[in-house]
Amino acid sequence: MDNRQAIGSWLSGPRAAAEEMGVDFGHRGERLGLPADGPGAIAPLGRRLGAVFIDWALCMLIAYAFLADGKPQQAGNWALLIFFVLSVVTVGTVGCTPGKRLLGLRVVAEGGGRLSLPRVLFRSVLLVVVIPAVIWDRDTRGLHDRLARAVQVRI
Repeated sequence: MDNRQAIGSWLSGPRAAAEEMGVDFGHRGERLGLPADGPGAIAPLGRRLGAVFIDWALCMLIAYAFLADGKPQQAGNWALLIFFVLSVVTVGTVGCTPGKRLLGLRVVAEGGGRLSLPRVLFRSVLLVVVIPAVIWDRDTRGLHDRLARAVQVRI
């Protein structure tokens, strides 16, 4: 077998190459005891990104309208603070931000149920730092969710 097949192409990645060779990873979320699809399944990446976009747009609108005095740079800085507070308050109380709710998503603890306040705070701090949010595991969970022992699931 050619080593290039084992490594995979830069487009498909090593997971796709391993699956072509017969490795069975199971469905996303299987290791966490989640179903393959439907309510309670791992949230699709596109919906999660859409939810972040909706939440960020809402935060920018609030910041620009009420706190930035018409200055775009200040609006961005305020929006980051509003995004953090929005995440802590909404995920800590109802389990989802407005964007997640609109797209049918929820943040839960790995074993099910709500996240505790310390875990919500930790997750939110990591989320506004951004770097952990763009590093994923094979279940497509961001590092911020993995470290906070949280999962974003479909409602």
